[in-house]
This record gives sequence, C-alpha cells and structure tokens, in this order.
Amino acid sequence: MDSIVGSPRKALWSATLGFFVGFAAVALFGPSANRFQQVMGLGPLALGFLVAVPSLSGSLLRIPFSAWVDTTGGRKPFLWLLSLAVVGMVGLALVARFLYPTHLTYKSYPLLMTLGTLSGCGIATFSVGISQVSYWFPQREQGRALAVFAGIGNVAPGIFLMLVPFALTRFGLAVSYLLWLCILVAGTILYALLGKNSPYFQLLKKGLVPADARARAHELGQDLFPTGNLKDSLRISARVWRTWALVWIYFTTFGGFMALTAWLPIYWTRFFGVSVEHALMLTAVFSIVASLIRVAGGVLSDQLQEGGENTAILALLITLVGALVMTSSRQFELSVPGEVLMAFGMGICNAAVFKIVPQAVPKAVGGAAGWVGGFGAFGGFVIPPVMGFAVRNLGQSGYAIGFITFIFLALFSLSMAWILKYAREDVSPRDSTVRAKDAAVAPETARVTR
Repeated sequence: MDSIVGSPRKALWSATLGFFVGFAAVALFGPSANRFQQVMGLGPLALGFLVAVPSLSGSLLRIPFSAWVDTTGGRKPFLWLLSLAVVGMVGLALVARFLYPTHLTYKSYPLLMTLGTLSGCGIATFSVGISQVSYWFPQREQGRALAVFAGIGNVAPGIFLMLVPFALTRFGLAVSYLLWLCILVAGTILYALLGKNSPYFQLLKKGLVPADARARAHELGQDLFPTGNLKDSLRISARVWRTWALVWIYFTTFGGFMALTAWLPIYWTRFFGVSVEHALMLTAVFSIVASLIRVAGGVLSDQLQEGGENTAILALLITLVGALVMTSSRQFELSVPGEVLMAFGMGICNAAVFKIVPQAVPKAVGGAAGWVGGFGAFGGFVIPPVMGFAVRNLGQSGYAIGFITFIFLALFSLSMAWILKYAREDVSPRDSTVRAKDAAVAPETARVTR
C-alpha cells in the first residue's frame, strides 16, 4: 500500500527540466520587445515595464504556488504554472503571426502586457521546485540539490538567448515563437510524465492519515514535512523575521539577475552601440555564468561552517565590486568584466540563500520559499523601470549610472547577511527544542526534521 514511485534523483531532474523550459517564453519575449518597441513607438519607461512584466507574474505567483506545495506536493502547482505559460506563449505566437509588424500599434500595449504576464508564469515554477526538491532530499544534501536545480534551470535564459539571434534571422519572429512554444509544450508533457511528489504526499494520496504518512515517509528518508495547510505555511513563515531578511537579499541577487537578463541587451546596444546579436551573446554570458556558478555556491554553502551566511557575504561583496565597475565604466573592455563579476556574485548568493531557508524557517519551508522566491524575484520587475527612469532623466549616461541601484541594494543586503550570521545561534542550539515544543502544542502544523 505504501510503495513509493520515484526517487530524489528523478525528482531533482524532473523539477529542473520543468523550471528550465519555463524560461522559454520569457527568454524570447525580452529580446523581441525591442522589435515591438520599434513599430509601437514605445519610450524607455514603457519598454522597461514591458520587458519586466513577465518577472512580475513570475515573482508574485511564487508565493501562493510554493505554499500550495505544502498541501498537495509540487506536481499539481508545477503543471498549472507551465500550462498558464503555454497559454501566454500561444497568444504571443498569434500576435507575431497576425499583428506584427503592420497591425501592431500603441493600442496593442495592454495585450502584450497581458500575454507577457501569462508567459512569466513559467518562471514561477522556481519556488515550487525548491519546495518539491527540499521534501525529497535530507537537509545535509539540500545545498547541492537545490543548487543543481536552480543552477541548471537558470542556464535556460542564456542558452535561449544564444539561440534567439539565429532563430530570428533564419526563421523570423512568428516561426521563432512557434519553435519556442513547441519547446515549452514538450517540456510540460515530459514533466507531467516524470514529475512525482515526495513520499509523504504519495502516502497521503494512498489513504494514510497524516501521522502514519509522516512516520512512514520519515523511514523512507524524508526529513521535512509540511504545515497543515497553505494559510498556515504562509502565516508561520511570515512571522519569522529571517524570512524577510532573506527576501531582501534575494531581491538583490535573483531579482537583479532577472532584471539584468532583460536590461543588458538594451544596455549593450544603446550605450556601446554593439549589434543586437553581440548584445544577446553578452547577456547570455551573464546568464550562463550566474547560473553555473550557482552550483559551486551550493557546494560551498554545504561545506563551510555557517556556510549559507558566509557564502552570501562573500558573494554580495563580489556583486558590489561588479556594480561599482558597471556604474563608473565608460569603456566596453571594462564593462564586460564588471558584468561577469556581478554574475559571479549573484549566482553564488542565490545558492546561499536557499541553503539558509530550511535552516532559518524549518517549520514552513514551502511558505518561506514562496515569500523569498516571490518578493525576491519581484526585483526583476522593479529594477528595469528604475534603470529606464535613469535613462529618461540623464540621457545616454543613465545607462551606466543606473547601475548605482545595485550598489545600494548590495550594501543593504550585506547588512542583512551579517545580521543573519550573528543571529544564527538564536536558531541552531535551540532548534530541536523549539520544534519539539511546537509539535507538542500543535502537531498538525509542525515540521519534523531528522
């Protein structure tokens, strides 16, 4: 009756696949926004909102959908988000086929914003995958597992950006959208076939009561268990101040990563006058470096004492240096290493944050991952318009000066990381005692760790 389908390894790779293809719509929407701008006559601020709107839905939807994992497991939320992204991608493909370029006007702006919002649902799978993978793996292995999930998944924008110039040149906008839609649909189908919930949720579905399912899943190696419901998960995690410190750090690094993935093609073409193809390649380098280094950041977080906090501090210092270079640089040869430094810092810090989450909020990992992933990724929506505002007010120099935003974000995030580091003893020594008391008072809402 309690046989389990799947394994931690299969769960990791199926979630990674789903998250990877979830970037398909966003990766094409950003570069094609330049083409939409040309025929619609959009200003810098309107363009900034357009390229950022997928990050709005992709960030805010992470909050309820990640907490939903705590009630049903990750499979159903994952499929809902990918399906919504498919709907948005179908709409964009139809726009590219029947409206672009002659029938696309400024009046089409709300339509593009709506379809961009739907397309962004694919990247909201991140927090769902974080929770799903966390339930499958023991805590001592979560740093590596989550870094592999996020690192490989986040390579998607870079790979897609490298393919976009070839596809647009060879096939045109409409066919490119159709090809990207096929990738998204194929990935959704594969996830539907391969993605499985962790043992606890499978046992509940087989009819076991929560207490028996928890005990049996614990024997099978599951360390973390959900709160009673979605509301409890969000409420418990929201009351932990560490959740909000992590939100701010993730706003800077992952929100910043998403923002720069959308903004860098504009920066390179408008500030240095490079071709669109070269701008997309430079952006792809940023995306791939930030994603792959995330795996190393997860390994480092597992190995160091107080690894998550110390790794985050180191990474934020690197990000700060990169932001200083980008703000002050007026030379192409200097800006490229500045971009790479920011990629290193953001990628490493992103891994460190989700190493800290299960330790800082052990009773509501799903809810905490939702708050952190949701409001953190909200930076991908907020930052591009801020940088567009700098261009509108300062002209050409605003493309560089706008990076001062990351200097202030990195400095404040460093203060948050230091506070987390020196407040760690408030969690670790008493952690098991606190959880035992919580379990005695409200066993249906307590998380159990080995």
